[in-house]
Amino acid sequence: MQPYTTTVPGYPRLGPRREYKRTLEGYWSGKLSEEEFLERIGQLQTSQLQRQRDGHLELLPVGDFALYDQVLDAALWLGCIPERFQSLWEEQGRQVTPTLYYALARGYQGIAPLEMTKWFDTNYHYLVPELPQEFSLNGQLLLDKWQRARQVTDRLKVVLIGPYTFLKLAKLEGPAVAQTMERLIGVYRQGVQQLIDQGAEVFHLDESYLVCDVPAEEWPAVQAAYEALADLPAQILLHTSYGGVGPVYEQLVRLPVAGLGLDFVRGREENLQALAQHGFPQDKLLVAGVVDGRNVWRSDLEAVFQLVREQIEPHLAPERLWLSSSCNLFHLPEDVELETELPQEIKDGLSFARQRLEELHLLAQALRHGPEAAEPGWSRARETHSRWMDHPQRVQDEVRRRVGQLREEDFQRTPYAQRDPLQRAELKLPPLPTTTIGSFPQTPELRKARANAKQDPEGYRRRILEEIKYVIQLQEEIGLDVLVHGEPERNDMVQYFGERLQGCVTTQLAWVQSYGSRCVRPPIIFGDVVRTQPMTLDEAQYAQSLTAKPVKGMLTGPVTILQWSFVREDIPREEVAYQLALAIRDEVRDLEQQAHLRVIQVDEPAFREGLPLRRADWDDYLRWAVRAFRLATSGVKDTTQIHTHMCYSEFGPIIDAIAQLDADVISIEDARSDGAIVRALRDYHYPAQIGPGVYDIHSPNIPTVEFMANKIRATLECLPVEQVWVNPDCGLKTRRYEEVIPSLKNMVEAARQVREEVTAKG
Repeated sequence: MQPYTTTVPGYPRLGPRREYKRTLEGYWSGKLSEEEFLERIGQLQTSQLQRQRDGHLELLPVGDFALYDQVLDAALWLGCIPERFQSLWEEQGRQVTPTLYYALARGYQGIAPLEMTKWFDTNYHYLVPELPQEFSLNGQLLLDKWQRARQVTDRLKVVLIGPYTFLKLAKLEGPAVAQTMERLIGVYRQGVQQLIDQGAEVFHLDESYLVCDVPAEEWPAVQAAYEALADLPAQILLHTSYGGVGPVYEQLVRLPVAGLGLDFVRGREENLQALAQHGFPQDKLLVAGVVDGRNVWRSDLEAVFQLVREQIEPHLAPERLWLSSSCNLFHLPEDVELETELPQEIKDGLSFARQRLEELHLLAQALRHGPEAAEPGWSRARETHSRWMDHPQRVQDEVRRRVGQLREEDFQRTPYAQRDPLQRAELKLPPLPTTTIGSFPQTPELRKARANAKQDPEGYRRRILEEIKYVIQLQEEIGLDVLVHGEPERNDMVQYFGERLQGCVTTQLAWVQSYGSRCVRPPIIFGDVVRTQPMTLDEAQYAQSLTAKPVKGMLTGPVTILQWSFVREDIPREEVAYQLALAIRDEVRDLEQQAHLRVIQVDEPAFREGLPLRRADWDDYLRWAVRAFRLATSGVKDTTQIHTHMCYSEFGPIIDAIAQLDADVISIEDARSDGAIVRALRDYHYPAQIGPGVYDIHSPNIPTVEFMANKIRATLECLPVEQVWVNPDCGLKTRRYEEVIPSLKNMVEAARQVREEVTAKG
């Protein structure tokens, strides 16, 4: 490889126009046969590689393109097939077929899928491996990817999840890590050797868990794993992303690997300090993550050039320095040039995945031959970056004054113990009240109407009101206690608000994968955030006018909007969070005072996701995240009940912060967590009301009355009945009415049965 070889840990798999999503959903719906699906998915992998090759990337990743999730791919590669799927595994001839693969991802004929949770501190969801007693290699899926990639180019590296990170993603702790590594590493080595036999020479092993807290008792497992791989005839590159490796740097550089990958964006200061203090081994490659794989702002290439020249290069020879993105580019949209409606001055400031490849190419040219060799692209990049940084619309003096004038009372409500009886008297709900999280199915008819909204705004408005009326009537027929309007007007719980807040822009095709075929278009927060008019008031007023039952106002919280957006980097995230909180606070006030809603839900599913990866850094984040939520929700009367919702959260370590949010009711994902969250809340003596999810909406399975009644009974073994609500574990947007209606009917019946049991016991 030449000096400054360019590479990335991975590239978006969605395709420029979500071709991946349509292929998966075509197969799941039966529109594509298995043979057609495999052919199309292979074509998508090929086109993904071709786009990277044509973007001048010099070493392309293989293995980052997953059929649903890269962790699931790794689990199947290593033979992690749970016992409950063994009969299906036998039926499929002990082969990783699409039927088996998606059964683990989505469930199968009543068999629960793997647990899903967040990938590090991002909005990507991965499937948690369930580890077997004995690992076994299932290498064909990866071999097929390798062979297909070789038809595009021979400049390839195999991307794998590293053995330590794999075990940590499976939620192993302490002695279990070393014990399991002993069983794992032989099969892992066998899989690497199998690829070497097919011509693979470079292996990128993603060990991003090394930027988290690494207990001393677990480090021997890391050491043992890489010693077991050391004699393989290949370049093993241990790669880290999402932060710095300062605490383990000295141990890391002594590992018997050919090279290390370090993040010089998010982990810049920490990794630079480690380099300056300890140097870098003269026998290793350094893969330097110098352009941002997480955010969309154009790189300041001159600053990156100086970073490499002055702070990285002094520690190693140029031929041992490769250039990379800070992490897998699948966190970014594909191509900013597809955005034809963005204001040009904002578009100039953006860099999506394709543009990151261009930045790496320009940077490599400039480092090899001087910036003049990278012209005219180098000057154009410098000019557009400078123009963006000086953009006048990014600062709103009134917003900054309002944040600066906040008082402590703006973050406070009357204590919960005093609010609770007032709300119960106001709402008059039965024990075990039933509700949903907020959204109802986004039908093809709704999506078609939204697509035509600009051509026929009045027709679209009528269609939205018709859907709200239908959803309210449906919920009354089913017998739910607290209703929602169904959110038919919302394309996404964050994008919707991004479209209505000044200081944000949204895109046409800047899709990012959340999980499987689920995609989002994160808003881009480029300036100070201002709410100029109500965002949800009309729909809420209309919904409440249709029923005597309470209707929940549905809002997305400030922390979640922050986490699920591409956020400006010129002011602290805390300040952006308070700006968003003030916008939501104004909306909450209008829902209460103008729509006369008695229940308002401010969702914060990303609250835990925002935690820094090391516990030492948690306190500061939790301080301002809690305050942002309280700022958004503390301007209401005591009789107004504030709900929040969180999903995919391991609450135990942050239960005190959850309590400090001071919400009256919290609904939580619990369907795939086996009651762990409920037990954590019980042990903490959580004071307010809780709605543990009684069924998993991410699976197409329709839960039975008995299944959900048993979930409620298990909850009541931990919590008193007056504290418990009954609801699904998340919104119903991605499901079909054919699944939603019977599921909710069963849920209401389950609540009724358990309510009667509780009443009979007195």
